[in-house]
Amino acid sequence: MSNDHPIKFVAIGLAHNHVYDMARRLMAAGAELVACWDDDPANLAAFAAAYPHAETTRFMDDLLADPAIDLVVSAAIHDERGALGVRAMQQGKDFLCTKPGFTTLEQLEAVRRAGATTGCRYTVYFGERVGNPATVLAGELVRGGAIGHVVHTAGFGPHRLFGRVERPAWVFQHARYGGILNDLASHQIDQFLYFTGSPSAEIVAATVANHHHRQFVEFEDFGEVLLRGEGATGFIRVDWLSPAGLDTWGDVRLFLLGTEGYMEVRKTWDVQGRAGTDHLFVVDGQGERHIQATGTPLPFMADYLADLRQRTETAITQAHVLQVSELALRAQAQAHILPASR
Repeated sequence: MSNDHPIKFVAIGLAHNHVYDMARRLMAAGAELVACWDDDPANLAAFAAAYPHAETTRFMDDLLADPAIDLVVSAAIHDERGALGVRAMQQGKDFLCTKPGFTTLEQLEAVRRAGATTGCRYTVYFGERVGNPATVLAGELVRGGAIGHVVHTAGFGPHRLFGRVERPAWVFQHARYGGILNDLASHQIDQFLYFTGSPSAEIVAATVANHHHRQFVEFEDFGEVLLRGEGATGFIRVDWLSPAGLDTWGDVRLFLLGTEGYMEVRKTWDVQGRAGTDHLFVVDGQGERHIQATGTPLPFMADYLADLRQRTETAITQAHVLQVSELALRAQAQAHILPASR
C-alpha cells in the first residue's frame, strides 16, 4: 500500500460494541472508514447511525474484493472472526478484530497458514492494555526500569452481565463465544507476556465455573488461570459477577511485582477512593505515589497504521497476537470445571 494516502478500512461484523471504539481510534489516527456491513440489520443500522458517512449499500463479498480497501476491522461474533480474517487476508487485506481472535485452535492455525502465504496481518486489538492510559503509562515506566524486572502479574477482569447492556443469545452459547478464559482472560494473558517480557508461557492450572447463572447451561461466569513464563509467573481471575451497586461495568485491576518495586493499575474505578478512571499507583525505593494517567497518549493505532504501510511491527507483533490467542485457547481447553457453588 502507498505511504501517501490514508489507509482505507471497512467494518465487517458489528456484533460487539468494541467495533465503535476501534473505528473511532483508527479514524483519529488518520485512517478512512469507507463502508460497513453486517448480516443483522439492527447492527448495521446502529453503526451507520454512529458513522453516517460509511457506505452501507455493498455486500461483504464486494467489500472484500475491492482492491481500494486496505484493512478489514471486525467485531463479528467470536466464532466467525477467524474465517473472516482468512478471507480478508486471501484478498490481500490486513485484518483487525477485537478479542478473542478465535474460538478454536483450528481457526488459529488457518490464520497462521494464511499469514505465511499472503504476508497479510491478523491483529487482535487488546484494548485493555493498548487502549487504557494508565496501563500504557505503566508500560512506559516498566520499560524505563521503574520497578526493576517484573516477576509476577496479577490481573483481574470482572464484568457485569446484566443491567446496562442487553446481551444477545450467542453470548450464552459456548461454541459461539468460546468460553470465559478464551474471551475475557485473553486481555490478562496479553499483559502477562508484555510486562514480563516472556515470548511464551505455559498454563500451569486453569479453572472455570458457572456459579450464579445456571439458567444458561453453557455459560461460565468465573475463571482463573496460573501462568508460568521465562522467569515470571502470573495469576488471572475473570468473572461476570460484578454487583449491580458498582458504579461501573467492572473494577478491573492489574498488579505488577518487580524486583525493585510494584505497581497497581486501577483501570475503571477506585472503590471509595479517587473519582474517575485510569489510576496508577507506584511504590519503589523512593516512596509511594499516585498518578492520574487519563491524559497519557495512546500511540497504538498510529503505530499500527504505520506498521501496515511499512510492514513493520512496532505496535504489536504477529507472533505475540498468535501466542496470546493460543494460550487463551489452551487454558480454556484444559480448564477444570468447578461444580457450581451452593
